[in-house]
Amino acid sequence: MRELGVSWDVELYGELLRIGGGKERMTAYFNQTGWPAKAPKTDDKRKEFIASLHKRKTELFMALIEKKLLPLRPGVQRLIDEALGKAVKVAVCSTSNEKAVSAIVSYLLGPDRADKITIFAGDVVPHKKPDPAIYILAATTLGVDPQSCVVIEDSTIGLAAAKAAGMKCIVTKSGYTAEEDFETADAVFDCIGDPPEVRFDLDFCAKLLKKQYVS
Repeated sequence: MRELGVSWDVELYGELLRIGGGKERMTAYFNQTGWPAKAPKTDDKRKEFIASLHKRKTELFMALIEKKLLPLRPGVQRLIDEALGKAVKVAVCSTSNEKAVSAIVSYLLGPDRADKITIFAGDVVPHKKPDPAIYILAATTLGVDPQSCVVIEDSTIGLAAAKAAGMKCIVTKSGYTAEEDFETADAVFDCIGDPPEVRFDLDFCAKLLKKQYVS
């Protein structure tokens, strides 16, 4: 964005995260603040402009991932290993660019884990979070009942998408979403956590599902 003379600070980016999808975020920002002088004037050309801008952003982001300058949050690898070790299907459902998400999974979790994780990202569905489309697609593709799924999310738009899909949802707050309202979540934590500060594990997820069927 700075290549266009545009800079998003932490506070502004936090507000923009309420919009699902990077291209959608950029479009909403320019619609509100005004389009750069070099931007096209027609809607179709502006879509191409946003796509090229988002591609450049993805390239810069992937460079950071490849250098491992953006580490995983505590507990992510541990919980995934627990799930894969018990043959639980694991998927990543994101509004971010598919290449960026795949890079995160491959570089930060390693190729062995990446081969066992299904990725649903980017424009794989026409409507992004808070629309439940991406979670419904994941459940359908993996051949699982949405009511047998537990989603780990970190934002209200992600939570809304998961619940609208009929899934259980655990929220792990981030620095950007700490003040959001997660009243409809099945559980809320600051992170997943690693020993000796584990917040929850696979057994906790299983108990959420069991509670659902008992009640």
